[in-house]
Parts: sequence; C-alpha cells; structure tokens
Amino acid sequence: MLVFGSEMHVVTFVFVVLEFLMLIFLLAGYLNRIQDKQRRLYLLLLTLLLFYNITGGLLPDPKIPIPIFIQNIIAYGSGFLMASYFPYYFYKAFDLKLLRFHALYGVPMFLLLPYLVFFVISYSFDHDLASTIQHGIIIPFFYAFVLLCAIFRAIRVAYKKQRMKKYYWEERLVYAAVIPWGALSIISYFDLGQMVEALSTNIGFVIVTIIFISKFIQEDREDISKLHDISVNGIRPELFQENCINFGFTTRQIEIVSLLHEGYTVREIADRLHIADRTVTTHLHNMMGKTTTHSRLDLLRKLEFWVLEDKK
Repeated sequence: MLVFGSEMHVVTFVFVVLEFLMLIFLLAGYLNRIQDKQRRLYLLLLTLLLFYNITGGLLPDPKIPIPIFIQNIIAYGSGFLMASYFPYYFYKAFDLKLLRFHALYGVPMFLLLPYLVFFVISYSFDHDLASTIQHGIIIPFFYAFVLLCAIFRAIRVAYKKQRMKKYYWEERLVYAAVIPWGALSIISYFDLGQMVEALSTNIGFVIVTIIFISKFIQEDREDISKLHDISVNGIRPELFQENCINFGFTTRQIEIVSLLHEGYTVREIADRLHIADRTVTTHLHNMMGKTTTHSRLDLLRKLEFWVLEDKK
C-alpha cells in the first residue's frame, strides 16, 4: 500500500513520521548538551536512517524530474551509507574495541568501495541496474556475514566482564539490534521489497532506541540518587579539592572550578582572577574533557559524585 501517489510504502511512511518527530525532540535536548558524544552518535544514526527511509521509499519515481539512474544511485547510496555507519556506531556507542578494524577500515573497503565502483562509476555508464546489483552486492553480501560474526564476538568480549543481571538484558538487546541490519545486503541482493527492508532496518533501530533511552533513564536515576545524598550528607570541601587533583587539574583550573562551585559566573570568575572570559571558558572546556562531562553542571556533579564514591 503506497501513500500520496508516491512509491513509498505506508510502513515506511509511518517510520519516517515517527523518526522525524524523534529527531526534532532529541535535537532540542542535544543543543543543551552539545558535548554529549552518545547523543551525537545516536542523532547521526537517526538522521541517516531517516534519509535512508525517505530516499529508499520515494526513489526511483518517474514523476520526479531527476534521471532514474541518479535516483537509483542516491537510493542505494543512502542504504550503503547507513550500513557503513552502523558498525562505527556500535564501535563507539557500546565501546566494542574489537570492531575497530571493521569500523575504520573494513567498511570503506568492503562496503563503500564496491558502491563507488559498481553503483556510481559502472552504473553511470551502462545504466544496467540488474547487472549492477548482481555484481555490486556480491562483496557486501559475503562481508555482511563476516561483519556479523565480528560484531557478535565483540559484543561477547565487551560484556564478558560485566555479565550480571543488570547487563544481561542489554547484551541480548544489542545482539537483537545487530541481526536486522546485518541482513540488509541479503535483502538488497534478493530484492525482497520495500516493506521487508523497512521493517528490518527500523526494527533494529527501535531496539537501539530502547537501549539508548533506558541507559539515559538509568543515568538520570543515578544522578538524582547522588544529588539526594549530597543534599543529605553535604560536601566536604577538602575532598572536592582532592578530586580536582585526582583528575589532573592545574592550579589555575582548580581556582576556576572552586569559584564555579561556590556559585560565581564566568564573568565574575574572570574579574576575580584578572583573566579574560574566554580563558575561563577554555579552562572549563579542558576540565570537562578530563572528566568526560558535557556541561558545567555535569562537571561539578562529577566532582561531587566522586566525593561520594570516596566516602563509601
């Protein structure tokens, strides 16, 4: 069943609408925590999937004033692009160190290069889509199995040391998220249709979303719990200073973050220390880098949370 007289299946259209709304909602939250790498990785995945669904759903369409062969290059290109980013996302978002080769080198060689050779260069000359698919999908088809095995092994190794109840479900969900996307080249090779393709890729994304949201809910709960402990037990200033040293802050950085902790603004800190506002901001960004935090509030919380851990 197609929508609005286009080539897009209603299933694809539903996913496009839902993902577009998600993108707007999450983008607004990301702008408040622009240094949050996890959110950035997820937003890029969502954007690529949205682009893939739109191009894969609408193209090719003779009613669109773009040559059919260019429409096919764009449509297949969005699929290859998303499939190429997928291993990198799992490599970074789930810290799957064993995926480094595939994420940085294997994907360009065995996914992007065949696309450029067959779907861009060769197809632009002969306009024979059937032949292009037949030859251009062979390498990605077999590489998909290699990549799946590599991802499964990376997941098993990454979760081996923390295979407890709280991580058991996450490990299983990561496996479940990988399988649908791993089948992309198989679906393309056998041309199983837009609906099967949309369901496969988007179901994998839904599982990733469940993991993404649950992780942030858990982190927020931990933050609330720790803030409650802080309000009840208070903060010992000497331990706050010790944690600054533990993170490798310089003397100037300790001065700045201590004033920030006391409630001073960037301008007030700059005036008290007789330095430029930009210098204060630069020091704060460097401290956030050392503590892997994403905002000034996160920076202070991290120092305070480490205080609580030390007290325990």
